[in-house]
Amino acid sequence: MDFGPLFITAGIAQAARDDAGFVSEILECLRRYQLGDWGNLCPEDVQFNAEALRTGARIMGAYTTKQGGKIWIITEAADDNGRRSATTVLFPDEY
Repeated sequence: MDFGPLFITAGIAQAARDDAGFVSEILECLRRYQLGDWGNLCPEDVQFNAEALRTGARIMGAYTTKQGGKIWIITEAADDNGRRSATTVLFPDEY
């Protein structure tokens, strides 16, 4: 599945600069996300993601990292051509 271009927020970028281990954790979360492992979501949100894969709605993952704490990965809804405009890695307080 194409998740569109990948973006990170300023907070994620700063945390990655401060701790190289955090970069490895982000990459692992992105790998899990791409495989459909949505991390620490409630069953309702997991079901919503399953439907979103079919309908093109927004997708979200939530993960807990050792270095940076909780992070979210959000992929925007698909456009009329089925293309997703962006996937963003962010801290919850940056939403």
